[in-house]
Amino acid sequence: MGNDVVIRLDGISKIYRMGMQEVRALDNVSMTVCRNEYVAIMGPSGSGKSTMMNILGCLDTPTHGNYILNDIDVSEMDDSELARVRNKEIGFVFQSFNLLPRYSALENVALPLVYSGVPRKEREQRAGAALENVSLADRMEHRPNELSGGQRQRVALARALINNPSILLADEPTGNLDTRTSIDIMRLFNDIWHKGNTVIIVTHEEDIAKYARRIVRLRDGKIESDIPNPDPTIF
Repeated sequence: MGNDVVIRLDGISKIYRMGMQEVRALDNVSMTVCRNEYVAIMGPSGSGKSTMMNILGCLDTPTHGNYILNDIDVSEMDDSELARVRNKEIGFVFQSFNLLPRYSALENVALPLVYSGVPRKEREQRAGAALENVSLADRMEHRPNELSGGQRQRVALARALINNPSILLADEPTGNLDTRTSIDIMRLFNDIWHKGNTVIIVTHEEDIAKYARRIVRLRDGKIESDIPNPDPTIF
């Protein structure tokens, strides 16, 4: 596999069995994503985009096919192996932020480093630097309920990047934000991409997908189209 390929999906299918019925959420999907690409994955409800996100994020495994992430075959890993890969290779950003309410911004950002066995002093230094990078140096000791929605998503972004992951994977990252705040967050994603990160956003919103440089559309578990974005929104 070429050094520039971060993700390779080969013939990925995901089948769920509901009683006697078989639901094919993904159907023989193949795709590659190279380092420093900015990709949006789109599709209507039931298209398979949530299943695709779960597999890309090592939250689930395919029924058939192979998933190679940064030269690691994760297709048949067990839960503990997948957890290690997730912590090292993938930064997650969710619509609901997924911050721990009793932890400060600094503690939330540092959490992945706890699982990596990083000493406390280094954790705090790295988490502080990550919060400075998203313009939250003055909010490090604030808890999530003391932050705005946009600030909480910035904390989530800092946490997602703390381990220098191979990919940043975002699920509807502006779904709970107003239009102005959404633009601010997408500007941050743009900055992160320009710094060399690989960014994948799963969204149903055309306005958000337009920030990406490549758009993959799913329908009925298959890739309907996969093309460069001819007119990306540029800051």
